[in-house]
Amino acid sequence: MPNENAKTAKLTLGPLLHHWTPEARRDFYFRAADEMPVDSVYVGEVICSKREPFFQDHLPEVIDRLKSAGKEVVMSTLALVTQPREVKAIREAADADLIVEANDVACLEALHGRPHIIGPFINVFNEGARDFVAKNGAFRVVLPVEAPATSIKVLADNAGKLEIEVLVFGKQTLSIAMRCYHARANGLTKDSCQFVCGLDPNGLNATTVTGDDILTINGTSTMSNGYGVLLHELDALRTMGVTHFRLSPQAVDMVDVARLFRDTLDGKLAPGEAEAKLRPLTEPVPYVNGFYYGRVGLSWNDRHAA
Repeated sequence: MPNENAKTAKLTLGPLLHHWTPEARRDFYFRAADEMPVDSVYVGEVICSKREPFFQDHLPEVIDRLKSAGKEVVMSTLALVTQPREVKAIREAADADLIVEANDVACLEALHGRPHIIGPFINVFNEGARDFVAKNGAFRVVLPVEAPATSIKVLADNAGKLEIEVLVFGKQTLSIAMRCYHARANGLTKDSCQFVCGLDPNGLNATTVTGDDILTINGTSTMSNGYGVLLHELDALRTMGVTHFRLSPQAVDMVDVARLFRDTLDGKLAPGEAEAKLRPLTEPVPYVNGFYYGRVGLSWNDRHAA
């Protein structure tokens, strides 16, 4: 039975955090435009400014294709802004009549008074921070992946017109550093990295001394080893007041992933049935949802009781 609130539940495609070839990235966004049942698509480089030139020539065509397909297009900023030219790029994006997702507090002054989105790399964990960014011009806040259900509920409650977005699928970015661990793992430095992050389209596994996969290295970022999956929690999140549900691009068939989440939001698929269909698409990567339940992030709660 279709969910009565399905029309208010927006499915979004977050920015691509991994380093794919320009052609692969372009074709991915073309498929997003033509085949994915998502309402918003975030583009732009978040992890490393050195990657930006590779896709720059394709970006106008991608944006036009997405807009022609009726998608809201958002330009995501770097999560770690360190140079004047990067601040300048933020101002240019804001002046280019694009919605900007701010992922570094360095963006807030440039975006003051302009409608924008606060990304998950800016820590909005309480009502004070939420209200501050809303007063600055934000109309949507993407909550940090570490936010538990108890915090999400508080932040979504009495949010007024402010939209709340939560990551419901994909590897969770845990930190961004000045140094590039991906380069170091290959015996290189950040300045002479040779873009080795492109060799691992879904990130590089980091293992414990006993050989267990525990984290994922992606350029200057450290991510969860497992995919964060909140299929069973969608109804609870919507009841809390969450309006937007984010999928993070991974090296899997994201069209099928998007359809499963859309059908679950629409009440066409039960969460358990959707999970059974999702697992063959994402194997052998494990699932995690510990942060949501206020537990260790890499844990998986299959009881699905908030």
